[in-house]
Amino acid sequence: MSTLAANAPGAAGGGLSDVAASEATLRRFLHGLPGVDQVGLESRAATLGTRSIKTTAKALAIDLAISMIDLTTLEGADTVGKVRSLCAKGLGPDPSDRTAPRVAAICVYPDMVATAKEALRGSAVQVASVATAFPSGRAGLPVKLADTAEAVAAGADEIDMVIDRGAFLSGRYLEVFEEIRAVKAACARPDGTAAHLKVIFETGELQTYDNVRRASWLAMIAGADFIKTSTGKVAVNATPPVTLLMLEAVRDFRAATGTQVGVKPAGGIRTTKDAMKYLVMVNETLGDDWLSPHWFRFGASSLLNDLLMQRQKLSTGRYSGPDYVTVD
Repeated sequence: MSTLAANAPGAAGGGLSDVAASEATLRRFLHGLPGVDQVGLESRAATLGTRSIKTTAKALAIDLAISMIDLTTLEGADTVGKVRSLCAKGLGPDPSDRTAPRVAAICVYPDMVATAKEALRGSAVQVASVATAFPSGRAGLPVKLADTAEAVAAGADEIDMVIDRGAFLSGRYLEVFEEIRAVKAACARPDGTAAHLKVIFETGELQTYDNVRRASWLAMIAGADFIKTSTGKVAVNATPPVTLLMLEAVRDFRAATGTQVGVKPAGGIRTTKDAMKYLVMVNETLGDDWLSPHWFRFGASSLLNDLLMQRQKLSTGRYSGPDYVTVD
């Protein structure tokens, strides 16, 4: 067990229920987390980024990366036809090679969940929906809960919520905690099951690595099933150091509580080389336990095409180019 995990309140009992008893106790815990060594974190991320994956291992890693993608369309111009087309691509990424794995999920706005659910019927591909006034999070809690409830009622398997960054940066941690808990409750279905909750931090707006660590623990204590870097709608999205920091947080959280939480870097991951760097980070930081779509995802759209082109090159010896993959 890491020093951080061992010192976490409630660690001996396998829980952190006392941490959010009040604003004061939550603040005390979050500000009591060890400060992040910026130089060490960035150096470690850079070192892991130099590792190379070759031949058979690369082929396996490409297929694993494809199976971890949340194939996403989150545009105001989204149409039923575009969502159906994206679902078809998620089910059969490479029409010329049926051995290509399916993606993990299709991610859409709440009003497109029913369309995606129908298009994916009978498959294991999940339907994820952004909610809570994505991407800004600037809405009252009733609106955010209605947004979530609409997506769950339409059949969403996963909900990607955004935290109120203004509240977090103002130090109103209990408000953020209670909002996550309320959205988690809104993910419940009448049959007793629940949509999985991914909590988005928008790390490019959190200003410091210490804030990313605090947000990670805050979300996990509140019940997040996944913690996610970004919306993909700001200038700075997922980065290797931020993702490494979040991977370390879920590792320490499991050591403290026994609960495993997934991680999803999103935005700015476009190439196979990028994806390989992230997979190396997961393997070196967390091990095989997290090398699964159940625990690690890529929030991406353009990444899939590059993975498919590299996959074709490995199997044929020729680099096909973008004309040989479908356009999203």
